[in-house]
Amino acid sequence: MSEQDRGGQAADILEHAERVLIVDDDSSMRTALMESVRRLGFDVQGAVDGADAVERVSRYKPWLVVTDLKMPRLGGLDLIKEIKSRSPHTLMVLMTAYGTVETAVEAMKYGASDYILKPFSTDLLERVIANLKARDVDASMPSPAPIDQRSILTQDPGMVRLLSTVEGVAASQATVLINGESGTGKELLARFIHSRSPRAHRPFIAVNCAALPDGLLESELFGHERGAFTGAIMKKIGKFEMAHTGTLLLDEVSEMNMGLQAKLLRVIQEREVDRVGGREPVSVNIRVIATTNRSLYSEVEQGRFREDLYYRLNVFPITVPPLRERPADISVLARHFVTVSAARNGLPSPMMSAETYAMLQDRRWKGNVRELENVVERAVLLAGNGPILPGHLLLESGGQPVVPASASSVPQPSGNGSLWEMERDLIFQTLARVRENRTHAAKELGISIRTLRNKLREYREGNCQASA
Repeated sequence: MSEQDRGGQAADILEHAERVLIVDDDSSMRTALMESVRRLGFDVQGAVDGADAVERVSRYKPWLVVTDLKMPRLGGLDLIKEIKSRSPHTLMVLMTAYGTVETAVEAMKYGASDYILKPFSTDLLERVIANLKARDVDASMPSPAPIDQRSILTQDPGMVRLLSTVEGVAASQATVLINGESGTGKELLARFIHSRSPRAHRPFIAVNCAALPDGLLESELFGHERGAFTGAIMKKIGKFEMAHTGTLLLDEVSEMNMGLQAKLLRVIQEREVDRVGGREPVSVNIRVIATTNRSLYSEVEQGRFREDLYYRLNVFPITVPPLRERPADISVLARHFVTVSAARNGLPSPMMSAETYAMLQDRRWKGNVRELENVVERAVLLAGNGPILPGHLLLESGGQPVVPASASSVPQPSGNGSLWEMERDLIFQTLARVRENRTHAAKELGISIRTLRNKLREYREGNCQASA
């Protein structure tokens, strides 16, 4: 194919960039997936198998093809090869209930952009598509192009080296300890390790050790027998057993008390779990990944963490650098979060001004990637159908949002304003205080999540009318 032909084909694909083709011989699955993708604002068609898809691609010219693996006439891997030979710029995502590392590697080798293991939620499919759209946006930016490692977007050289190292460790059975500040993406990295391991098609179970009280955490981790304590009216399977043959993530393991640390040490050493009130241990085959935002070595020195457990967890330590040490990733992640937030809130994906990017680039980001995501989503909501300007960021200083006086499109505090304005200000102040967590905000305000969502939409439409 000549360079001119390839250029023309690329332009043709861009012209139809909003078209998605779903290929699955299961009619109910195909219909459900089509409806989910259609809700994201795409034009969608369905194909009953690979052969039907090949015929449709030449006429429909989709931006993305999402295909099942096992189908009559023409399977998913052969379909990827066929479409890529005819239309190299068409993106491909493989769905399979027969997920193995070998199948995924083979699909990527043939040109697939990503793969999804069945069963999966529609949220996962939406995230995959949002990532692909963000990658398209990034492709139009100056090089070096960011690397998308299954939801880990980076073009920082240090992070790229880290991910390359992690790729090798993922294939092993080694216990991994991920260090890093809150909000740096430690759980994402843990999921990345699982997805690249021989256990990728098996369960990934995450436990937040900081979110549960000690008594409840023990039952959650190890399970209990019926009658083991007051209120134990039935047997409960713990997270260790749920993760059998897969991966268990112990998030913020430094928050676990010394008694539970002793039990955890035994599980890691013996690969056996003692349920609360149980008579016999239960064998488990798991890989353990732990995360911490503290120095476990310092915790050991201060007597708050068992030294023997520390050495069991610290087999392969990894440190995720904070966002302030990865300046090349700020604009990459900001563009990605704009796309995801717009899709999640049913809005067109807005542009971001150069001044806005500059403000993001200059910030220290104490809350790291999580803080950046919250700031960007708030800006998307406030921008409405217009571009994201510096005034939409509402960057915090001293714990409170900073609202530039020149940002007329951003809700301003209203001393003696109307009831509508007072309500609006209260909602935005509450959201800022809980770092944009809508569930917490709704609880504090005493309203439902749906009511909060409707109020935000109302304020956004009000801003658009006011600026018209």
